[in-house]
Amino acid sequence: MNSIQVEGKDAVVTVTLDRPPLNVLDIAMMRELRECLGALDDAKVIVLAARGKAFCAGVDVADHTENKVETMIKEFHGLLRALWTLPQPVITSVGGAALGGGMELALSCDLIIASESAKFAQPEVKVGVFPPIAALLLPRLIGRQAALECVLRGESWSAARAQELGLVNAVVPDGQLDSTVRRWAEGLASLSVPVVQLAKKATLIGWNQEELDGRLAQIERLYLDELMGLEDAREGLNAFMEKRAPRWKDH
Repeated sequence: MNSIQVEGKDAVVTVTLDRPPLNVLDIAMMRELRECLGALDDAKVIVLAARGKAFCAGVDVADHTENKVETMIKEFHGLLRALWTLPQPVITSVGGAALGGGMELALSCDLIIASESAKFAQPEVKVGVFPPIAALLLPRLIGRQAALECVLRGESWSAARAQELGLVNAVVPDGQLDSTVRRWAEGLASLSVPVVQLAKKATLIGWNQEELDGRLAQIERLYLDELMGLEDAREGLNAFMEKRAPRWKDH
């Protein structure tokens, strides 16, 4: 049975985790999701959602056994690297719990919109392991102290707390999650595709690189050599100066 469902063929494509009851990720599901994401070249915006009462309760404990753990790490981190390198914006819709690898999966996307009832936690320490991706990403996202709290204590955070720390972009009433995600996705899809993708690429260069001068140099080249060569960039600037709506070539 397929654990991943794909809906939408136009601007916005929704990829849904569908492995009841808690969308726990096993190795087969990781591979399926990665293959699915790799086939979405025509999508302008990708939404990652889930069916059921949890977004994702983490990686299947059965895949942490000695004979499977190396394969699991390879597949899971390969999936997250694939998310990191997608050119399209990826919005995560989190309703319910995002635990362990489920929280890492959400953090590996570009934008997170959560319902008021959503919970976030990295409880791995309680079962004798630690979350490698959270250990990598959280200090950058929320600072040393909060990252250590999350990884060392393993307690859950409410959606409101996650937003306060900067992990979540928006928190909405449970009944408004789908409509809010759709509104954000359609807003992004209405913009110039190459401009949005270059803006994402530039921002991630600034976030990921170690040397500030190197970051700036890459962003400058991206801006001057690629962005400024786009017809849509010129159109956007001209439309602003002429006080009119832009007419995008690529949208």
